[in-house]
Amino acid sequence: MATTPTQLTDCSATELLALYRAGAASPVDATRAVLQRIEQLNPQLNAFCVVDPDAALASARASEVRWQAGAPIGPLDGVPASIKDLILTRGWPTLRGSRTVDPNQPWEVDAPVTARLREAGAVLLGKTNTPEFGCKGETNSPLTGITRNPWDLSRTPGGSSGGTAAAVAAGLGPLSVGTDGAGSVRIPAAFCGNFGLKPSFGRVPAYPLSPFGSVAHLGPHTMAVADAALMLNVMSQPDARDWTALPPDGRDYRVGLNDGVRGLRIAYSPTLGFAKNIHPEVAAAVAQAVRDLEALGAVVEQVDPGIDDPLDICTGLWFLGALTLWNGMTAAQQAVADPDFAAEAALGAQFSALQIQQLNLRRGTLGSHLRQFMQRFDLIATPAVAVPAFAAKPAGHAPLSPEAMLGWTPFSYPFNLSQQPACSIPCGLTSDGLPIGLQLVGPMFGDALVLRAARAYESVRPIARPPLAWAR
Repeated sequence: MATTPTQLTDCSATELLALYRAGAASPVDATRAVLQRIEQLNPQLNAFCVVDPDAALASARASEVRWQAGAPIGPLDGVPASIKDLILTRGWPTLRGSRTVDPNQPWEVDAPVTARLREAGAVLLGKTNTPEFGCKGETNSPLTGITRNPWDLSRTPGGSSGGTAAAVAAGLGPLSVGTDGAGSVRIPAAFCGNFGLKPSFGRVPAYPLSPFGSVAHLGPHTMAVADAALMLNVMSQPDARDWTALPPDGRDYRVGLNDGVRGLRIAYSPTLGFAKNIHPEVAAAVAQAVRDLEALGAVVEQVDPGIDDPLDICTGLWFLGALTLWNGMTAAQQAVADPDFAAEAALGAQFSALQIQQLNLRRGTLGSHLRQFMQRFDLIATPAVAVPAFAAKPAGHAPLSPEAMLGWTPFSYPFNLSQQPACSIPCGLTSDGLPIGLQLVGPMFGDALVLRAARAYESVRPIARPPLAWAR
């Protein structure tokens, strides 16, 4: 099977592994192709803040030797991958998009997900951009600047995993790890037209735990659902450093992936009962996607889950996390912080201890309600984000408020609060050529069900790459 470097950058991880197995391509071929593409496209996209070609090629050469011996070390051996710059990675600084973090310190620890990828043989390329401390749904920061959307460089890729989503969509490696505290995997997946999964809370161990608390999840970004299942197999392996992690379930998330949706009960909720200002092309594309699922045999009922907008719960708890970080900074660090992050911390300072406790109690009520609602349904289908990607702008471009921060993504944060698994999968383009995302939400611990339904949809609506006309 002949291949070229350009084609290798368009391959999924599953396709690359098949090529390695057949001897039709090698990890060195794939890594060189991806590094060449990063060199070509990253100056415009600004998706990566760290790229280490020497380390990546050394890893690829070691993988190539293993494949030639017929002894790959793990399920991702030789597959190029990247890590969001909120996640500790041995040998590289983890600056979290912030000028407040000193790069001149030992970087000797891998976070659990980084360690698991290394053990599985993945070729780590570098770190992807994030806004400061992952604090918003755009990817801009005083440290690393503005990351741009590969479908339209004037638009944001979303955030806070915007570098991750832009990299995967543009072919700068088939796998990348993101984080999601209020939609930060699903927002950029929707805006950049790739698949992003927020697993059940605790499914993927984390260390150190997020200062934003138990709304924060780690998840895969890919251009194929099967790749996300493969990544979740690796990422979900246990790590004793995370005391909140779920016990390992020993599951292979690829098993049953192609079982389809026939007979599954889907609650289609176009607004969750409270969302307003939904872009008409987003609403229309998601409605069509739900009809596609129905044509595949799903039993669809249009029904809302009966919840109020929990924006104030989400942002209140989020702002408290920002304040916690802020209070650990020196005055000199605070002076160079992202103005959006500073504004979040200031808003966090307005809450009393009683008010925070009340928010946590309301969160518990929300989670209980949604778990009871899911007794009637296997999945909830909604838009991933209410709007297409908007203009990319610098940090601090507008006054920050709860509505400005998350009001345009009302479908994402409820399921961080409830900790349920949820994904975004592309379901069409606007008339301006911008991706639209369909969100599928499963019951708690129903990660495999979310992947299965997404794969069924992908089977009739394959994920497309951006045309990258600007790169020619």
